Amino acid sequence: MPLANRKLNIEAEQYLAVLDGEVPKWVPRYGLFPDPNSDKPYPSKGIMSTVLPFRTPVEDGKFRDMFGVTYVPTVETGGMSLPEPNNFILDDIRNWRDVIKVPDLSNVDWEAQCKKDLEAAGDLSQHVISFGTHVGYFQHLMNFMGFTNGLTAMIEEPDEVKELYEYLSDFYVGMYEKQLGYWGEYIDVLGITDDTAAAYNPFISNEMFQDLVKPYHARLGKLAQDRGYHVMMHNCGRCEDAIEDWRDYGVDSWNPAQVTNDLDAIKAKYGNSLVLIGCWDSSGPAGWPDAPEEVVRQAVHDTIMHYGKGGGFMFWGSVYGPVDDPAPENKRRWMQEAYNEYRELPYK
Repeated sequence: MPLANRKLNIEAEQYLAVLDGEVPKWVPRYGLFPDPNSDKPYPSKGIMSTVLPFRTPVEDGKFRDMFGVTYVPTVETGGMSLPEPNNFILDDIRNWRDVIKVPDLSNVDWEAQCKKDLEAAGDLSQHVISFGTHVGYFQHLMNFMGFTNGLTAMIEEPDEVKELYEYLSDFYVGMYEKQLGYWGEYIDVLGITDDTAAAYNPFISNEMFQDLVKPYHARLGKLAQDRGYHVMMHNCGRCEDAIEDWRDYGVDSWNPAQVTNDLDAIKAKYGNSLVLIGCWDSSGPAGWPDAPEEVVRQAVHDTIMHYGKGGGFMFWGSVYGPVDDPAPENKRRWMQEAYNEYRELPYK
């Protein structure tokens, strides 16, 4: 459980109130890092683990993860990375034991390692604290094999996929348990990540999700539930089919809750017990590269007013574009200014 007698900043108080199912004084803004366009204290922070070699630089902005998957930055997303096309490390799921090797952590001094990472995180007493590490089991398989071979493996060799996921799950859950033994009192939220959906439909059936993916998410969810943490699910695209399954392992907030899902029906069904984070139409007019200021500001207003009433909502809007293009930064500034102006409206 979180530290006793801590003094959250005023933004964090409202952020945690929403997670607790309460109606806040204003719509909180989701995020783990300070916004350079805001003069308000940021509400949430993440504890980052440095025990794993997440990013080993290669060249031209590329990097490799701890399994050997090479990632390349994309200009359109401001440098966010994707697995390098046609350079996957696993071509036959039956050979995964020869290719996929988790790091050996048997000699890690967990007390010293966790103390180091905790010190690097700085003062945690004023923020809602989140913890999470890996990209997700479904995503791991797609990163290892690519979507064509990865999805084929799930259909043709489900037992091999399960054994791979069991291997990864044992590693991650064991690591989490070690870390939470030293960080547990600081944590409010455990995050689970897995992008199992495209923009308009899931990549896999709900039955396949329940059989091949859910059990391993549930192991992470149980860690959180046993310790009294909130569980936040990150899943892009139209993934609403899986919400009931998420709920089985404690999920009480979801980002980015994109508009291709029936968000009105979801909010009506779950109320404040499932916090919708985002609800931003990134492909709509406000997300277009040449969107004018008035369109962006109006979209912020409409999103906050539509989803903020009654609580159960945090605002988050995505802006993408080349790093050296001033247009995305202008839109971020307009969004922050509009958010500051409109965030209290649903509760007045």
